Amino acid sequence: MLNLSYSDSIWHRINQKTKPLGALGQLEQVAHQLALIQSNQKGELASEIAIHQPTVIVFAGDHGIADEGVSIAPSAVTQQMVLNFIAGGAAVNCFCRSNKVAMKVVDCGILVPVEHESDDFVVQRLGERTQNLAKQAAMSKEQVEEGITLGRKISKSVIDAGCNLLMFGEMGIGNTSSAAAILAGLTGRAVEQCVGRGTGISDEQFENKIRLVSAGVSRFATQDVYEVLAEVGGFEIVQMVGAYLEAADSQTPVLVDGFIATAAAFSATKINPACRDYMIFAHQSHESGHQYMLEELNAEPLLDLSLRLGEGTGAVLAVPLIRAAAEFYNSMASFEQAGVEV
Repeated sequence: MLNLSYSDSIWHRINQKTKPLGALGQLEQVAHQLALIQSNQKGELASEIAIHQPTVIVFAGDHGIADEGVSIAPSAVTQQMVLNFIAGGAAVNCFCRSNKVAMKVVDCGILVPVEHESDDFVVQRLGERTQNLAKQAAMSKEQVEEGITLGRKISKSVIDAGCNLLMFGEMGIGNTSSAAAILAGLTGRAVEQCVGRGTGISDEQFENKIRLVSAGVSRFATQDVYEVLAEVGGFEIVQMVGAYLEAADSQTPVLVDGFIATAAAFSATKINPACRDYMIFAHQSHESGHQYMLEELNAEPLLDLSLRLGEGTGAVLAVPLIRAAAEFYNSMASFEQAGVEV
């Protein structure tokens, strides 16, 4: 857990800036959180917030439940989108370029492997894809544990290379079904509340998706996070869980993206509650279950842009707000410095 002994001094610094108390709203909360994290790292009050090499890691994995028609797209699209990421043609690539964010892509277990070698493409396959969660456990407990270990590994490698602001994105046809099942499994909420329309499915597909996720969730009664991830998780989701855990252990903040990324974040907090201290929630997705997940995490997202894409896009779009929070903390004059009397 973060040492809160620096908190009052950080708030004093923020409150002495040339503005009314609280006038910068959530940016003040972000600045406080970042300064508190970096004060803990240094062992002394952080007089400045540094942002180095912000990086999004996009985890890709396929899901057996995709065969049930729960998405508008087949599983083959996962591989096609991984190729698109590598080629620089996806939305997240565009936003990374415009916001000076580095990007890595991880094959966690897509149905059709990609033949490509580069430092920004990492192969950490747990299998070809998960089993159909509506009919059987998505993966073994051993795969869950291996996935968490591999997620920790890629997260640590990026941090060790100099990144101090992480983002995690995902790609995997069928993964909103998995995220909805995780939400229902970990909270006991009704499946009907947790399931959304994902990429924009029809009413008939939506009813079928509810039925299939219900079948998966009804198969177990536990809220043990490892059991839930084994029963209804995804290869990309368990690796994201490990990545969040490593970020917390390395005292590195993470900008949390949408529904699937938040399902992994929520799962990580069930393993280590201290992870929550390092999470900044980028946006409110239009996937219905995301609102409930944010409530469970007592999270107030920075943006609501009606996004429902994934890939880490919402997190990358929030990076300018993080930089703005750091800049006002670092450079905005105090009343004394500016000669302003209040």
